Amino acid sequence: MYQRKIRLPRSDAQTASVHPANVFVSVVRHVKNSVVSIVTKEKSKPSFMNEEILSLLFPDLSRSHEQPANQFGSGFIIHPNGYILTNEHVIHDSSSILVKVEGFRSPFPAAPVWTNEHHDLAVLKINTSRSLKPLKLGTSSSTQVGEWVLAVGNPFGMEQTVTVGVISGKNRPLRVGNRFYNKVIQTDAAINPGSSGGPLVNILGEVIGINTLIIYPSQSMGFAIPIEDIKPLIARFLR
Repeated sequence: MYQRKIRLPRSDAQTASVHPANVFVSVVRHVKNSVVSIVTKEKSKPSFMNEEILSLLFPDLSRSHEQPANQFGSGFIIHPNGYILTNEHVIHDSSSILVKVEGFRSPFPAAPVWTNEHHDLAVLKINTSRSLKPLKLGTSSSTQVGEWVLAVGNPFGMEQTVTVGVISGKNRPLRVGNRFYNKVIQTDAAINPGSSGGPLVNILGEVIGINTLIIYPSQSMGFAIPIEDIKPLIARFLR
C-alpha cells in the first residue's frame, strides 16, 4: 500500500522547534557547551570504600582491576580560564585525566588543582586557546519538590546525554564510606554510571546541584549535592 511521505513546510518545522512544549530544548542549548566529558585511566584499586558500596552507590567506580581501563565521568565549566567542577570520586586515584569540551576536536589533558574527598568534590584545570563558557550557578535553597530539572552528563561514555525529571525530595542525609552527604537533592532524572560530576540544572539553565550518586539497581533514584553547599568551597575558582 502506497504511503505518502509528509514533510512539514520549513516555517512549520521552525514553529515546532519553538513550541511551548519544547521548553527543555532551549535549556539544553544554553548549557550544552559548558558540560564536559571526563575520561580517566585508573592508577590502582580505589580504597576509600568497600566494593559492595561501590557497586551499589557508585556504579561508575565498580571497575575491573586486572588492568587499567578507561572510566567515564562528567563535569562542568565554572570559570572561563578552564576551571571545571566534578566529583572527587570521578578522578580518584587516576593516572591520567582527559576532558572533552563541546566545540573542540581534541580532548584536553587535565590536572586537579583542588580536591576534597570528604565532600566528594574536585576542581580540574585545562589550558585552552580561548575562553570557555561557565555555567551560571543558581540556588538550591529555594528549589521545591516537584520542580522540573535536567541532568546532563556522559553516562557510559555517551557524551552530552540529557535526562529530565523532577526534584523528588530534598535534604536527604546519606553516608557512604567515610563521606557524609548532609542534605542531598533526590531526583528522578536518570543518573547513570558516568553521569557523576555533571550538573543538575533548573528550567532557567542554572546549576542547582552536582549529580553524584545513585542507589543501584533502583528505579530513578539519583542524588545531587546542592550547589549551596558547594559555592563556599570553590569560591576562589569563581573569581
